[in-house]
Amino acid sequence: MALSFDKQRPIPSPALAPAQSEFERAGDAELTIALVNNMPDSALKATERQFMRLVQGAAGKRIVHFHYFALPSVRRSKLAKEHIDKEYTDISELDRLHIDGLIVTGAEPIAPRLPQERYWREFTGLLDWARTNTRSAIWSCLAAHAAVLHLDGIERQRLTQKCSGIFDCTRATSHDWLLDDLPASIRVSHSRLNEVRENDLVARGYRILTRSNEAGVDIFARDFGSRFIFLQGHPEYDALSLQREYMRDIARYLADERDTYPAIPACYFDATTEDILVNFERRARSERRGDLAAELPGLTLRPSVPAGGAATTIFRNWLDYLSVDVRAISSEAVRK
Repeated sequence: MALSFDKQRPIPSPALAPAQSEFERAGDAELTIALVNNMPDSALKATERQFMRLVQGAAGKRIVHFHYFALPSVRRSKLAKEHIDKEYTDISELDRLHIDGLIVTGAEPIAPRLPQERYWREFTGLLDWARTNTRSAIWSCLAAHAAVLHLDGIERQRLTQKCSGIFDCTRATSHDWLLDDLPASIRVSHSRLNEVRENDLVARGYRILTRSNEAGVDIFARDFGSRFIFLQGHPEYDALSLQREYMRDIARYLADERDTYPAIPACYFDATTEDILVNFERRARSERRGDLAAELPGLTLRPSVPAGGAATTIFRNWLDYLSVDVRAISSEAVRK
């Protein structure tokens, strides 16, 4: 496939694009995908890579124009802002680029309630825009919580303990194209302090696609003109994402930037590593000094940590859906 990252133009360079005859033989649509990346500075570039690789792995022979965007009101360090200014397309360009599919990430929560966040007005404007200007949009983690609050007044609920780890998620329906070719159970990373609950979603017309007995709702969806897909988990995470978050939370605890010591991510580290981490927690609670994190030894993950196959299938199904819609629109235009 050809993946274009042109900031200014929605057409790929000739060096990236296959010959037109090859494109026609493949029978695949040309798609424009936008990622609105609102993750904190520490995860900004990793999130770019994760979603780009997912789209790349799922695209097959399609030509995909992939554009990075960010909400200007999300606070950024000087270095992060320079990176965004250099590599990202200005959010005002969304209309001009004729986006087929939109992916929106959450941002690190700062205010007590989501409508009090600095970016709330920009986020809800983007949400309303997506209803009529995209064929489908994916709302990830906190973005999913913010979206259902704005759309239907569904409040997220605070968890007694952070939901962090790898969880078995089962299909809640056998009749949805997003789940085509997926097994009955998939393993998905979750990392969040809040949740939206299944009974609240179902009561307002959302369709539950996958769920976990331990983590709750995983994927859910609803049509708003555009097909909106909501992810409470992080299928895009690479193998080390939860480790990076866990180490960050330990460092914040040791630096007195958080009150509670983080729980070990569930079903993630092997048994030997979990024993090491339990012992380290005892030491951290008694000594609690900022430089202690540097003394953690190497950590080993379980072999069952997801390798990304299920996530690639989900995104392939999403691109298939977008491609069918594009071809239908193109055929209708030819007939007219």
